[in-house]
Amino acid sequence: MPVTFDTVRKIALSLENVEEGTSYGTAAFKVRDALFLRLKEDGDSLVVRADFEQRDALIAEDPGTYYITDHYSKYEWVLVRLSRVHPDAMRDLIRMAWRLAAAAALTKRRASRPRRAPRR
Repeated sequence: MPVTFDTVRKIALSLENVEEGTSYGTAAFKVRDALFLRLKEDGDSLVVRADFEQRDALIAEDPGTYYITDHYSKYEWVLVRLSRVHPDAMRDLIRMAWRLAAAAALTKRRASRPRRAPRR
């Protein structure tokens, strides 16, 4: 059974601190202002945050489902064909992407905080 974007939406919005919005004119999801998912313009692919190692492993395992374009080659994202991905795999990918984005948002937030003077 193919995964629909409504399924993606339900999974994403069930995660903590997730907001739905848009990115490049398509539906997107962020955690603490860090993008982790967006619908690609073709309407059948999802752009999912993934590190290079995870991305390469997914593409090697199933290049019909997971792929990248030249645009994404230097970025830590993988493209996923909704019409081909297994629902359990999609749920795991969304959770993985959420964790990566949440960690990045937390790191960014900590780096932007003013430093306190040490107590004496």
